[in-house]
Parts: sequence; structure tokens; C-alpha cells
Amino acid sequence: MTGGTRVKTPARRRGKPIEVWVTDEEMATITAHSKEAGMACSAYLPVLGLNMPVKSVVDLGAVNDLAKVNCNLGRVAGLLKLWLAEKCGEGANVIDVQSIMMDFRGCRLRLE
Repeated sequence: MTGGTRVKTPARRRGKPIEVWVTDEEMATITAHSKEAGMACSAYLPVLGLNMPVKSVVDLGAVNDLAKVNCNLGRVAGLLKLWLAEKCGEGANVIDVQSIMMDFRGCRLRLE
């Protein structure tokens, strides 16, 4: 096991450059899209030109954020359940709390 470190593969030398003329706006858009994908422009453009899928870093971030939300919803629902078991009726209407707990469960089901 590598202990979580990634081993870099050597860069593939490309023999022939391609000159592409673009406007300033097009260059800014291409640069922004390549950064969203976590790639350099020189790696991003051939992937598009060869019709290969671009694996976006943004999508991985969104999945990670959803997983965190799911965990937090589980924690809050667990705390509400504990409150209902130990201090039922203290500080809030039990029916309101149970309704909120059901909403959390619904949210978690939609996230899974």
C-alpha cells in the first residue's frame, strides 16, 4: 500500500504542437473550463479534440459535499432521537420535533 500518496506517471512527450487562434474571451473560457476539470489547457484541448470524456474535479467536490450533508443530517437526527428518548417534552413540542425528524429522514433518503 502506498499510504495515500500518488505515484506520478511520467509525462507523455507530444511531438507536434497545434496552433489555435482564439479571441481573448474564448481563451478565458477555455482556461476556466480546463481549470474546472483540473487540467492544463495543453492537456484539456486534446482530450476534447479526441472526443474523450473530461473528468471534472468539480463533480468530485459536489459528491464530497453531498456526503458531508448526509452525515450531518444523520447526526442531527440522532441527536433529536436522543432528546426524544431522554427529555421528551422539555423545551419544545414533541410533535414538532418528530415532524422535523421525519423531514431529516426524507432528506437523507433523497441524498442516498
